[in-house]
Amino acid sequence: MRALIVLALLLQTVEIDSFSIGARRKSNVVGRILTGRPHFWSAPTDVIEVTQEIIPRDSVATDAIICGGGPAGLLTAIMLAQKFPEKKVKVFDRLGPPPSPNDDDVWSDVARFYLLGLGGRGQRALTQFGVWDEVEAVSTAVVGRKDWSPGSKEGVERIFSDRPVTTQVLPRDKLVGVLYKHVLDKYLDQVEVNYGFEVTPIDFAAGDGSEVVVRVTRCAEEDTPSPKFDPEELCNAEEPIVLTTNLLISADGTSRTIANQMEEDDKVERTAMNPIQRLFAGKPFTVTRYKDDNQRVYKSVPFNVPKGWRQDLNYSARTEGSRVTLEALPADRGGSYCGILLMRADDSLAAPNADPVEFRRFFQEELPQFNDLVEDETMASIAKKPPSFLPGFRYVSPRLNQGDRTVLLGDCAHTVKPYFGLGCNSALEDVVYLSEAIDATDNLSEAVHLFSKQRAPEAVALVKVSRELDRPGKLGFITFILPIILDSIFHKLAPKLFEPNNIQMLQRTGYSFCRLQKRKRLDRIMQSAIIGTAVSGIYVCSRFLVRSVARALRRQTSTIVAAMGLVALASVLMKKLVWYLRSGREPADVIVKTSKESKASSS
Repeated sequence: MRALIVLALLLQTVEIDSFSIGARRKSNVVGRILTGRPHFWSAPTDVIEVTQEIIPRDSVATDAIICGGGPAGLLTAIMLAQKFPEKKVKVFDRLGPPPSPNDDDVWSDVARFYLLGLGGRGQRALTQFGVWDEVEAVSTAVVGRKDWSPGSKEGVERIFSDRPVTTQVLPRDKLVGVLYKHVLDKYLDQVEVNYGFEVTPIDFAAGDGSEVVVRVTRCAEEDTPSPKFDPEELCNAEEPIVLTTNLLISADGTSRTIANQMEEDDKVERTAMNPIQRLFAGKPFTVTRYKDDNQRVYKSVPFNVPKGWRQDLNYSARTEGSRVTLEALPADRGGSYCGILLMRADDSLAAPNADPVEFRRFFQEELPQFNDLVEDETMASIAKKPPSFLPGFRYVSPRLNQGDRTVLLGDCAHTVKPYFGLGCNSALEDVVYLSEAIDATDNLSEAVHLFSKQRAPEAVALVKVSRELDRPGKLGFITFILPIILDSIFHKLAPKLFEPNNIQMLQRTGYSFCRLQKRKRLDRIMQSAIIGTAVSGIYVCSRFLVRSVARALRRQTSTIVAAMGLVALASVLMKKLVWYLRSGREPADVIVKTSKESKASSS
């Protein structure tokens, strides 16, 4: 019986209908003609003979392997199944299977799951591959925001009337559950999803570059990472399985098992080169890992909105000095919300087993509009839990491929903080571009390289633009606040000449990140030129005015300048004194104001 199983595996290894496109060597087997392109899926018959030094004879060949069973990985599997109905796709993920998207008992624990906002980019991808209706059915629409500034009792409500699509919110695991169910319902014979497995690449260019060899290890049950696993944690498993594939797609998120191995292989290869070879070898494959200079951790805060509150808004509040920011999104259509308390890692509230009394006092004093919405038991649970960490900014460059048969997409290629809804949406958009690259080329090798050429610069631009929106202190004012002010002023004055701010432009479907980056550079140049011209004009006019007044009064220009300076200083002082001279001011009001000004000046 064992001999028959080994024989079957060997026969599967040389199956003529494997996922081989554009092989570098000739094959004596003619592939089937699919999608109107001959030899698009031709497969070599001598895989074991050519690669027997690397691949054990009991290895198994498969058409495509996707490392990562998250939203991008499962949508990629659906895309391949639709384009190539006779091919087999294996998906491996380190986590366990997702819950059913219709299991209300599971999703009622809203603090357990991380919420996603699907905008135009994500909706376009899900629509293109026929799963959007299923996703939308379990999502909640968010049509605007309500913000409370520090100390304010009344929030400011803003409805997004200028956006082409309405953002839909749902837990990430629920989105995975919808896609997984879609695979089971539609593509069970084509797509095999395996949970609790780790994929490690062995050779990116086996079979003369036409195959990729990977080792698949099963995670022991106690080693299977939880949804809040450490991205660097690896499964400790026995009895690995060796697989050969003609296409390896890495969509494993921040764990980056494939990307890290690509980086290591490039280092080894370049170390073996002499200086002349390295000079002409081009840029090495690198994972750029930014140090997080504005780190925030978070704790989840579940609550139900009271009567009179809209159930389709993003509620937001921040405290003095931006110590804590609360962002809350609807977890379902029944008024359940999940808030995220963003704070610094060294904040006393961020510590595990924090004092529930301190938490309650903080809500009473700083977030009173939410205080009555959080029950004492829930507050104690929030205080007790350890903080969760946001991902850091990272990207890979200068390419998204390794050879002709390995490609990266999603968070493993570009990781951003989830402040502006670009992580999952850009990952799903990658699948659209990979699909278009396949349609635009004659073989897999060309498709892989075309996708890399198109999306590698986008990965860099996305991360760099997003990081500029998350810098700390004065640097944040220069890279985030000041540009928003300038864009608001100039776009209002000349909307046909100047584009709106980065945040608004990032929501534009079909507007590439590289294009946005170039456009904003042009806006900055034009804005600087206009401001510089205006300042120069004011200086010339002021100089002319001072000289004219000096001649009229027969005084020196320095005297006139000093007098104008004193007048300006007096006007500033009077403006401050007006506040104190108004009737009805209590001594406590004056003390609070002066203390705030003192703190502001000292900082």
